Amino acid sequence: MTRYVAYFRVSTEKQGKSGLGLAAQHTLIERFVSDGDEVIAEYVEVQSGKNDERIQLWKAIHHAKRSDAKLLIAKLDRFSRKVSFIASIMEQGIGLVVAEMPHATDFQLHIFAALAQEERRLISERTRNALAEAKKRGVQLGKNGKVLAEQNRRTANERAEAFRPVITPMKEAGLSISEIARRLNMAGFSTANGKGFHPQQVKNILRYLYRGKVG
Repeated sequence: MTRYVAYFRVSTEKQGKSGLGLAAQHTLIERFVSDGDEVIAEYVEVQSGKNDERIQLWKAIHHAKRSDAKLLIAKLDRFSRKVSFIASIMEQGIGLVVAEMPHATDFQLHIFAALAQEERRLISERTRNALAEAKKRGVQLGKNGKVLAEQNRRTANERAEAFRPVITPMKEAGLSISEIARRLNMAGFSTANGKGFHPQQVKNILRYLYRGKVG
């Protein structure tokens, strides 16, 4: 029998009250926990993923240590957006289990977190550069439909490019578009609007990366 202390995080008070974010996390954990295993406590945090000051998380960690239990989370992105933070938690000597990635090793969790962090950094950096360049040329962003369309196209291309080191190896390994979407979601990646990937969105990225050669 394995004992777990479950940790849940939502980004806003509204999500916490509505249960929209919590419900999905609870479902993942309920599906993961086997008969005979036990979730001895649950801790819920209402906090942005950018903020690492997590009172409820540290309570969960201390509870798990006292009870010789493992810390259980639904998805890696509900835990933290920073590799350094995830590493610091692992250094506490506590077993970290991700319900959506039950067989992932500590090393693999580091890799997935690093990829997600780098993706965010690249998108943010390239978006800032694109806006700065547009401003330098005197472009009035938001006032011209053609400018907005070009900006959106550039942003979509930049986002696709950021995914190149993540998606290309999976494509070249022969994985289907549906399987790539599933693995991106499993790793905690999200679309530009913060939602999970669907096959069509993966196909759009691949179409850019392979310039129309995706079947």
